[in-house]
Amino acid sequence: MRKKFTAREAARKLARVRPTAEMEARFRRAIRQIPKGKVATYGQVAAAAGYPLFHRQVAQMLRKSHGTLPWQRVIGAGGEIKLRYEAALEQRFRLEMEGVRFRGKRVDMAEHQHVFRTWEL
Repeated sequence: MRKKFTAREAARKLARVRPTAEMEARFRRAIRQIPKGKVATYGQVAAAAGYPLFHRQVAQMLRKSHGTLPWQRVIGAGGEIKLRYEAALEQRFRLEMEGVRFRGKRVDMAEHQHVFRTWEL
């Protein structure tokens, strides 16, 4: 009899999946589609790239990109900046320089959320 996975176990297995070259290329293409003054969540980037449950891999790929992508435009769900300390301050500063407004600690998603047109990716 096959063992059934719980949601937590499935999430752990997905978190350990390493991004492939094709997956990373699709993530990069999606991130480059986000215009100045707009933001998208890690989950939205993953879904636009065709990998809807791989938001953690988007974060891993951005961490390894060393600033070659507009990383500041990718944020956590609900408009949160997920980085810590100086990196969080830098991300907020960069977004504000692009005209993104905040409500407290969160991006005003109603105004600044990018909607992907997946047929253009």
